[in-house]
Amino acid sequence: MLLAIDVGNTNIVLGVFEGDHLAHSWRLATYRERTADELGMMVTQLFRHGGLQASQIDGMILASVVPPLTGMMLEMAVRYFGREPMVVEGTSRTGMPVRYEPPSDVGADRIVNGVAAFELYGRPAGAPTIVVDFGTATTFDAISAAGEYLGGVICPGIQISADALFQHAARLPRVDVRKPAAVVGRTTVASMQSGLFFGYVDMVDGIVRRMRQELGGGGPVATVATGGMAGVIAKETGVIDAVNPDLTLIGLRMIWERNQ
Repeated sequence: MLLAIDVGNTNIVLGVFEGDHLAHSWRLATYRERTADELGMMVTQLFRHGGLQASQIDGMILASVVPPLTGMMLEMAVRYFGREPMVVEGTSRTGMPVRYEPPSDVGADRIVNGVAAFELYGRPAGAPTIVVDFGTATTFDAISAAGEYLGGVICPGIQISADALFQHAARLPRVDVRKPAAVVGRTTVASMQSGLFFGYVDMVDGIVRRMRQELGGGGPVATVATGGMAGVIAKETGVIDAVNPDLTLIGLRMIWERNQ
């Protein structure tokens, strides 16, 4: 069994693989102040709930974009699992050449997503690949038809945009991000929801179309979405070919297997 851990700015996602099958997955809120013991107790409780034991884990792999928690995760792994995880860095041991400048600036999760998306969707089609990740930031990553990470686009996440409206406009309330009944809002809340939701739908449409033109020159380009809002936004766009909520965990498994 393999335990894959993705430490993001908003969530920590854990997955247990039996071979290539994702048997269990959990999502925790990211708090930078957590100690190794707090993390260990939480993870072992999740294991008990899933009928698992720490001794069943044969290997661990970690990707983190939160430096204060990276060390805590490593300490937790050694203390509670007796294993030192493989740590995915932006440019090392992923099997994917990075053409970004400088390569070390690319978040590990973006490379991991690129590995999984290219293997699952790009390589079979012989096409470049675009990954749209609806996380804390909304990111667009470009993978060449040869499997090289080329770069991408970084935008504020949809929840960050919603929070910014609330914080910087005195008369605007905090709203849940959801699809409104109509584009033209009849209330302030509906108007804000329309701007957030349809604004992001059209942003995704526009950016992906421009990226496809650069990557494929009018030819096929595989496009996959992941992240919290992926399923909701993707339904409204005309450019997303597939939605895979487990893309990062799958990428971690693939990178682990490449290094065995």
